[in-house]
Amino acid sequence: MKLVDAHCHFDFPRFDGCRAGELEAALHNGVVGLVIPGVRSSDWDRVKSTAQAHTGLFYCLGIHPWYIGEHSERDLEALESLLSARPERCIAIGECGLDRLHGDLASQYPWFEAQIELASKLNFPLIIHSVKTHDEVHATLRRHNWNGKALLHGFSGSYQQAAKLVGQGCFIGVGGVITHPRARKTRETVARLPLESLVLETDAPDMAPEGIVAGNNSPAYLPRILECLAEIRSEQPEYLASVLFSNTEELYGHSLW
Repeated sequence: MKLVDAHCHFDFPRFDGCRAGELEAALHNGVVGLVIPGVRSSDWDRVKSTAQAHTGLFYCLGIHPWYIGEHSERDLEALESLLSARPERCIAIGECGLDRLHGDLASQYPWFEAQIELASKLNFPLIIHSVKTHDEVHATLRRHNWNGKALLHGFSGSYQQAAKLVGQGCFIGVGGVITHPRARKTRETVARLPLESLVLETDAPDMAPEGIVAGNNSPAYLPRILECLAEIRSEQPEYLASVLFSNTEELYGHSLW
């Protein structure tokens, strides 16, 4: 089996001094690629250099709703300039989106909408962060006539919300949350969704699977998520791995291995 981690913050300091070992462990477990999202302009160079230093790593650039206060219109202009050059291994815009539990939604909307428009203009997929805003994200994508591909990362909403987002061009990120028995709603949702709408992610170092210390997640744990998903859906892990890998390449429009 070969797996790809569709969303992993591998540039974060948690991995400083141990990236080679973490990658070796991940590869040993069948993880042949991973995608690093960018969250703020001050980190973009680090994200790029981390991806370009290792085989099988790809990256995205974007402005996360938690960090909009650090940015100005010039950062959006810089983002467009960087992405227009089509840098090697840069395969999406994000992480961007909305978060009801962190900051003011009214302030977040212009940044999310600007990145939707930029992704449409440059034909890049989107990486979307959404916390208790799935309906708002769907409405915003519709309002902007979004017809591209997007990853709704770290999804934990209802089946009805997920189905609407899938209909709007979103893939649903399946991560460590499904390994926690208390996450009944999310587990039921990923069991019902079409397999072709799902991709695997760790969100490492966050969103740890059951039994892993918070903040210590790793791409090496991606097979645990696959095994749990196979159990939830009553499908063979080998079959799931093949389809999920293809889904991730379709999402990003890029060969990831």
